[in-house]
Amino acid sequence: MNALAESLPAAAPAAAVRGYWRGVLARLRRDPVAMASALVLLLIVGAAVFAPWVAPADPYKASMLRRLLPVGSPGFPLGTDELGRDMVSRLIFGGRLSLLMGVLPVALAFVIGTAIGLFAGYVGGRLNMLVMRTLDVFYAFPSVLLAVAVAGALGPGMSNSLIALTLVFVPQVVRVAESVTTQVRRLDYVDAARLSGAGALSIIRVHVLGNVLGPVFVYATGLVSVCMILGSGLSFLGLGVKPPEPEWGLMLNTLRSAIYLNPWVAALPGAMIFVTSIAFNLLADGVRSAMDLRR
Repeated sequence: MNALAESLPAAAPAAAVRGYWRGVLARLRRDPVAMASALVLLLIVGAAVFAPWVAPADPYKASMLRRLLPVGSPGFPLGTDELGRDMVSRLIFGGRLSLLMGVLPVALAFVIGTAIGLFAGYVGGRLNMLVMRTLDVFYAFPSVLLAVAVAGALGPGMSNSLIALTLVFVPQVVRVAESVTTQVRRLDYVDAARLSGAGALSIIRVHVLGNVLGPVFVYATGLVSVCMILGSGLSFLGLGVKPPEPEWGLMLNTLRSAIYLNPWVAALPGAMIFVTSIAFNLLADGVRSAMDLRR
């Protein structure tokens, strides 16, 4: 986590910085697991982005005459759901909302948490203690319970679910950003910049921020899979996306009554959540290893 802060000083020449990132990309390309995970994610994201052109049918068009068709049915390779809607189209369109529920809260938490962590870590003292002990209150609750509690208090809906998930991950990002900032601000070149008369904002922007973003970004990348699972869980409980919108967690909820009639079709949304979350985890591990020069 702290390898970037230890191995790449902010005062390093621009050529050294470019050389470092070239080395990261080269090491990442030599990791077959990370590359395979990136390819899987590229296919899933590409299908979700171009869903109107990729999906073979209307994901909202129902037909009670063809409900719960099995996998491999003519014209419906992955069967149909409880209302006769094409599962291939539902899964492709469902990737849009599921990926949004996984990426957007983490991105917001990355920006907010990094800003708070930088401020608390650089200032230190009683203010640092106040900020960190206040955020520690959130650690008294498991992430799932906290997300359900906040989403339940705000009410069902996708926007409220995004707010709840963002609040869950902000304290975690703040803790990492504060830890790295506390280490970086004690380094010699930061003391030299402070003694030369540079202001706090200038030191943070020039000397601290570059060393903090790398470790925090790698940590946040690993949170995407957790966030996607939590978002799908909120939809499964009726606190997230509302019907008839296709979303993998909501599809699991609506298909649970058909698990004994057509278990393969009912398991498809769960399989997509599993594959996508594993791919994010493996890619995050690959990026972490590529950025750690001590390995």
